[in-house]
Amino acid sequence: MPAATADIDLSIVVPAFNEAGRLESSLDALRVGLDAQKRCWEIIVVDDGSGDGTGDIAEAFARTEPRVRVLRRPHLGKGGAVKAGLLAARGGRCFMCDADLSMPVSDLAKFFEPAVGDYDVAIGSREGVTARRIGEPQRRHLMGRLFNVAVQHAALPGIEDSQCGFKMFTRAAVQSIFPLVTVDGWAFDLEVLIIARAQRLRIVQIPIEWHYRPLSRVRMLRDGIGMVRELFRLRARARRGEYSPRRQT
Repeated sequence: MPAATADIDLSIVVPAFNEAGRLESSLDALRVGLDAQKRCWEIIVVDDGSGDGTGDIAEAFARTEPRVRVLRRPHLGKGGAVKAGLLAARGGRCFMCDADLSMPVSDLAKFFEPAVGDYDVAIGSREGVTARRIGEPQRRHLMGRLFNVAVQHAALPGIEDSQCGFKMFTRAAVQSIFPLVTVDGWAFDLEVLIIARAQRLRIVQIPIEWHYRPLSRVRMLRDGIGMVRELFRLRARARRGEYSPRRQT
């Protein structure tokens, strides 16, 4: 992983697959919001083999904004894109951020609030008293809650929202977790958190405001079944000690 750059305290990693329709506006909103919070930042857009010009749009934006970098890679999945971006990040803290920007940029400040305390991993959560879900269909919410019951029962008790696409990591946590990540698809969030638990890292949950985006590529029934299967496979790996600290090199 690259050494930290002294003047970058926050790296934002944006995995992008066929996001030509909204990527430029999301990057502009991130730039405005981050500057308003007076942070020293970089954005890394990871083009996951898009076929719609997403990478070209990202590179055109980067030519006007030197704090934006673009990584191009073959299409493997969101997990692989996030891993590549985080391992290339130079900031003291590293934040994974969905390209649809369904969490307002202003909510990023919540991850830095003193009341949150020290942590290794901070999970944006759409659950909890102060969290807000806006525009989500009831059926989708119900299926998500049922999936979370399985997640908590099988591997991650106490984690209310493993699949939220907004998570913050310290640099040390990135170095500890992501060399061990093997899942490229949607279930990668599960592996990340299972590894964090196996490493006994400090995990906190941050209630956020989340806006449902109809263009989401997650298909709750199809993808949910696959993630449940992956959940039990990952639990078995953790029980065999494959994510333990001694496995790191």
